[in-house]
Amino acid sequence: MSPTRQTAVGGPPPAARHQPETGPSRHPLAHRQRIDWHWHDVNQLITPGRGVLEVSTPQGRWVVPPHRAVWLPAGVPHAQQAHGSSELRCLIYPAETNPLRLSAPAVLAATPLLREIIAHLTGPDAPAGRPARTLEQAALDQLAHAPELPLGLPRPADPRLRDLAELLAADPADGRSLAELGRAVGAAERTLSRLFQRELGLGFPQWRTQLRLQHALLLLAEGRSVTGTAAACGFRSPSAFIEAFRHAFGTTPGRYQQD
Repeated sequence: MSPTRQTAVGGPPPAARHQPETGPSRHPLAHRQRIDWHWHDVNQLITPGRGVLEVSTPQGRWVVPPHRAVWLPAGVPHAQQAHGSSELRCLIYPAETNPLRLSAPAVLAATPLLREIIAHLTGPDAPAGRPARTLEQAALDQLAHAPELPLGLPRPADPRLRDLAELLAADPADGRSLAELGRAVGAAERTLSRLFQRELGLGFPQWRTQLRLQHALLLLAEGRSVTGTAAACGFRSPSAFIEAFRHAFGTTPGRYQQD
């Protein structure tokens, strides 16, 4: 299990350092390259130019595929890891500029216009001064109407849920029922079911599907086949995986890899 995945579902992250950001930036990242725990005093709008970014915070984990954007609020400790050759493109805004009023990271559907604005502002011929500020405001205008996507996996606080989450993060294909997992972590099925709803706002089946789909995004970014990904993530068949993927992301895994 990667360090990022452990901290996303297990114990608290290590101490985060303050990292200043002064303007739009672009950072190429190799496969599995990691940016350790840090925080900023500004809001960030991030897109992966290619590949997939995995963003971990003390509250959970977010997976950011291409053609998506993640909003990272000021002051939130986070770590990032690339899956597949990637490129982190970033715009920054003052802490008080928060059009979606988000206190935790969120993955958003990015319009083609928003992606082009970010690419232009972080590219080699990026404008400065008033033209740059105009484009940054245009990005905010696009962001204000961007729907949030179900790409986050909340981190449980209860130690029994944390132990269960660690088991499934280590092997997303684990097909044990909640009752069987409860016996492994020393908790009754009914207790765990209640904890999932109370702490995470999700039923156990929904949470496990979310975990599996997150893992699927990472495997597809690394070049795993659709059939291999379905098996590694515990879906009963490739067709069941394709249907779950289409329902969550609006496309098939095969088309997602092609894009």
